[in-house]
Parts: sequence; C-alpha cells; structure tokens
Amino acid sequence: MANENFKYITIDGDDVGQKIASAYFANNSLELMRVNELVRSKTKEISDFLVSQGFIVLFCAADGVAGYCKGDAPTDEFIFDSIKSLVSPELEFSVGVGRDLRESYIALLSAKSSGKGCLHNFEKLDHYA
Repeated sequence: MANENFKYITIDGDDVGQKIASAYFANNSLELMRVNELVRSKTKEISDFLVSQGFIVLFCAADGVAGYCKGDAPTDEFIFDSIKSLVSPELEFSVGVGRDLRESYIALLSAKSSGKGCLHNFEKLDHYA
C-alpha cells in the first residue's frame, strides 16, 4: 500500500547490457572486466549517496539500486542531479520514484520508455506522456 510519508526509489543502468554484449562480440575479456568494475563501483557510489541522504537501501546489485526513505526526503531534482554527477560521463541511469516499490518501478519503466537517462515520479506520470 502506498504511503505518502515514504519515498521509494528504483534506479537502473541504461544500455549496460549493450556494453557487456559489445565486449563479448569483440571477444574482449579486459573490456568485460572493465565494464563489470565500472558498473559495480557506480552502483555502490549511488547506494552510498542514498544512505547519506537518509535512504535505506533494499537492493544494490548488477546495474540497479532500490531503496526508500521515511519522512522528509531530498527533492527528485537533487537526487537525480546527484546521481548523474556520480556516474557521468561513463554511464547513464534511469530513475523511478513513488510511494511504494511498485510505484517506483512503474515510474522507472516510464523513464526508460521515454528515452532513458531521466527521473520519473509516479505521481506525475501523466505529465511525462
């Protein structure tokens, strides 16, 4: 059930699978290891940032991070700009925000369907269409 006192966030890397596939197609094990380390370090940085902002991280693996915050949470713009500054220019992430896990995931799918590299808030989905 959605709770107005909670902010859930779901974050997913954009086009990471393509970077991995490219390393496979090129038969380049060093590039595969580099992409793996880059994605691992960037998701860890995002997770650490969220914790520093009062979030509880529920998931941090592969190219994704999910968590929630109770009460006062940073603005969507601050969260997205901070994440972008952590990962750019090497990677790009899409972000979904909502009042529960489901809403944040639906908002993430909306962000990914709208060109990636952006944040969508479930409460404003009509605005993005």
